Amino acid sequence: MTVSNTILITGGAQRVGLHCAQRLVEDGYHVIITCRSLRPEWRDQPLSGIDVMLADFSSLKGIEQFIERLQDQGPKLRAIIHNASLWLEDQSGAEAMQQMFMVHMQAPFLINDACSLLLDPHQTTDIIQLTDYAAQRGSKKHAAYCASKAGLENLTLSFAARLAPQVKVNSIAPALIMFNSSDDEIYRRKTLAKSALGIEPGPEVVYQSIRYLMDNSYVTGTSLTLNGGRHLK
Repeated sequence: MTVSNTILITGGAQRVGLHCAQRLVEDGYHVIITCRSLRPEWRDQPLSGIDVMLADFSSLKGIEQFIERLQDQGPKLRAIIHNASLWLEDQSGAEAMQQMFMVHMQAPFLINDACSLLLDPHQTTDIIQLTDYAAQRGSKKHAAYCASKAGLENLTLSFAARLAPQVKVNSIAPALIMFNSSDDEIYRRKTLAKSALGIEPGPEVVYQSIRYLMDNSYVTGTSLTLNGGRHLK
């Protein structure tokens, strides 16, 4: 019996999400990514092996509409990777907190709950949730962000217990992965000094972590810390 090779990645239009999608395509998988809008460069350079589904996870209506469209398509999935993320300052107010809750917790909860039947029953499958190392420590300046990411990490435990043994559910908790082009040299040096390894690793380390979790048959309910030894400083 042929097993599915389709993987869903939420928030896969750029940076880490897009890199992982493209690497999984190179590995022979078909990938579905979600994003809020199509990127202009895709008109001239269409994504190879990647289908794009528009979705806005900042509202319940947007989440439910995405789930309905995904269920209508009915793909058999090898994995669901929750990469969609929203970074807003605490001073942005209650609406910002609500949006981050929707993206980081409500969307994964509803997608996992409604779409677990789309995971291929003929093989061991995976749900992988991208959280944040800061969620394990808290933050004076980004309490709302960290709280919503911590909630996502806790959901990993609940769904790992609920969906075992057929579905493995794990999270990846990264610290610095890659800088933004707007980050100045002072910020870069300060951030690099926070970890024992002191490097900007790039998105490949996230892809490697995803592959480790997918390829290992004996890991579930675990948070894989990806922080370059930041906890040692």
